Amino acid sequence: MKKFLALIISVILAVSCGFSQRIFRLYEGKAPGSEDWNYKEIEWTSPMMPGKMIRNVVDPALEVYMPEKSSATGTAVIVCPGGANIWLSWSNEGTDVAKWLADKGITAFVLKYRLVKTPEDEKEFMEFIPSYLKKIMSEKTPVPVPAEKYPGGEDGIRAVRYVREHAEEFGINPDKVGIMGFSAGAAVTIYTVINSSPSDQVNFAAPIYGGWLGDSKVPENAPPLFTLAAADDAISEACIELYKAWRASSNPAEIHIYSKGGHGFGMTKRGLPVDEWIERFHDWLKASGF
Repeated sequence: MKKFLALIISVILAVSCGFSQRIFRLYEGKAPGSEDWNYKEIEWTSPMMPGKMIRNVVDPALEVYMPEKSSATGTAVIVCPGGANIWLSWSNEGTDVAKWLADKGITAFVLKYRLVKTPEDEKEFMEFIPSYLKKIMSEKTPVPVPAEKYPGGEDGIRAVRYVREHAEEFGINPDKVGIMGFSAGAAVTIYTVINSSPSDQVNFAAPIYGGWLGDSKVPENAPPLFTLAAADDAISEACIELYKAWRASSNPAEIHIYSKGGHGFGMTKRGLPVDEWIERFHDWLKASGF
């Protein structure tokens, strides 16, 4: 009862603060596994990348974008922004995606998942980025599937559970809950699919320019998969391998590989066919009954 009342109060406060402020924490108290994390979350912008970024996430949360009731389809998508596990491309791969989906009648939840700690000082952070990226690119998996070192995957599982627990309040169908992610967020997406219990498994998954199986196998209860990338992105091979693995396990899958677009295009328009990628995702959702 207390949890329900807390949710109602949160909704009332959120509505009074505006459409984009409906934020719900995933855990009561500290997130399991990071109880001793006490550093400060930081918002920042970069001339090299579009929109707002967030780093040093300690407190996982969902920011919800709800459609008009008259157009709501009952489908929900948890959106996981990318950023190499050291930042979240919050606008370009998060809220801009969520707003587009909400306009199509889909309830979208942008997941703020836990990240690797980075220097708080901006100058030190900018010096940290090249060395960190060089390190992860030299590893077997460009952006490792989240594990003990990358707890964002556990936040993905918790997000699915939270959305389903509150399906009635959000006006969604608990059998139409999916997850999509970009780059490192795609790794969170695949981690969620691989490690979820049968009762927590999503109904569909969409890793965008990323998502790694590593040594894992496609689960028997794997959901339909939509994956997409640009051929001039070295990470596009991950999408191709995922598609092959899904098809080899006799699970539904669809893949789109654009000739140009690079990595991290998100919702940024580049004057290329890849600009319409989210339309293809929406087409797939409708064709798949979501």
